[in-house]
Amino acid sequence: MASRRSFVHSMARASVALPVMNGGAFKSLFRAEDVVRGKAATAVASEEDYWSEISRAFDTDPTLVNLNNGGCSPAPVHVMEAMIRDLRFSNEIPVEHMWSVLEPRIESVRRDLAQMFGCDTEEMAITRNASEAQETMILGMDLKRGDEVIVTNQNYGRMLTTWDQRARRDGIVVKTISLGGPPGADQDIVERFRAAITPRTRVIELTHITNLTGHIMPVRDVQRLARQHDIALFIDGAHAFAHFPFTRDDLEVDYYGTSLHKWLHAPIGTGFLYVRRDRIKSLWPMMAAPASMDENIRKYEEIGTHPAANHNAVAVAVAFNRGIGLERKAARLRYLRDRWARTLMAESPRVKVPTPLDNTHSCGIALLHVDGLDTEKLGGWLWGKHRIRTTPIVHPEFNGLRITPSIYTTPAEIDLFVDRVRMAMKTGVA
Repeated sequence: MASRRSFVHSMARASVALPVMNGGAFKSLFRAEDVVRGKAATAVASEEDYWSEISRAFDTDPTLVNLNNGGCSPAPVHVMEAMIRDLRFSNEIPVEHMWSVLEPRIESVRRDLAQMFGCDTEEMAITRNASEAQETMILGMDLKRGDEVIVTNQNYGRMLTTWDQRARRDGIVVKTISLGGPPGADQDIVERFRAAITPRTRVIELTHITNLTGHIMPVRDVQRLARQHDIALFIDGAHAFAHFPFTRDDLEVDYYGTSLHKWLHAPIGTGFLYVRRDRIKSLWPMMAAPASMDENIRKYEEIGTHPAANHNAVAVAVAFNRGIGLERKAARLRYLRDRWARTLMAESPRVKVPTPLDNTHSCGIALLHVDGLDTEKLGGWLWGKHRIRTTPIVHPEFNGLRITPSIYTTPAEIDLFVDRVRMAMKTGVA
């Protein structure tokens, strides 16, 4: 805890010298740290004096309950201010301020993200979202007709569409495996991949945490299986980074893509692509780069003119997350998850939560199914009548509402959601 407090103090002192922060940017973190100094993360999870200070960093509408933060999260006010300030500065003379002053700061963002992920700065590319990172992998890997790729029927839809295009265009074979409905035990998942591997398998794509049920996958075990067979493993980490604690070495991965506008609370349109250094040369960029950049991670950033303000503000979001600590953050998200999920499950056998409610296989994302209620109608009723935003998930093997609170979500908002689900169960959603 002392190191986190020192970090918050140092950021508060340094903010006057940083062009992307104002002097009061971290006041909420500073006050919050004083509330919980010396307490374990699990104890802080229910410390409302602490989290009420954290919530002050966000400028959200209290008349709306956002339980779809997994789709896209608001950014803290000081992150937005940093981006807007740079946009205005850029607009004065873009060819000078954007290209010559602001764009070079991407190297600081690269450094901060690499440190947080636990990789070398020369392995970290800044992208606009997880889809851009994943499509760089999918479209950039050399594959020939007849080569096989293994995906699951719970991979993100846009990635499945991209693989389908490669199959139609290049004649590769995409094999889709089922995870058995809501995913089962780690070993079961690994064995399903093992059974699908053939001598022609070249790539496996796996989500780190599925956007459907919030199940955290056994990435390291699948990576070790892939290496045994000389297979590339692409990890879609769209919902994982800054959601719960992990580093590159925990996963042992060679390729990883994520969005930063979900759990890091960075500006919309930010993400990263990690490629292990010895794999960079063989993975083509999605947009052309010169041959001189073949082994340079920056070749994946050759996308043409783009605003520097968005990705530069990522550094402020990284600092905000460091000030909280991912252990605390994950503990809070699991506390909010359990507050609604265990309450509703205890009240009625009609309530099903296929997401494992433990500290290993899930975190802030969980799926709610209510027997007798149409998932899409329930989601529409919660938003239309009660201004509670959820995410209806309709999958061939299961369905339910995906619930994703965030660190600014209050217990009162969770309790309101629980109360309205109770109402729906009693009176329907017509």
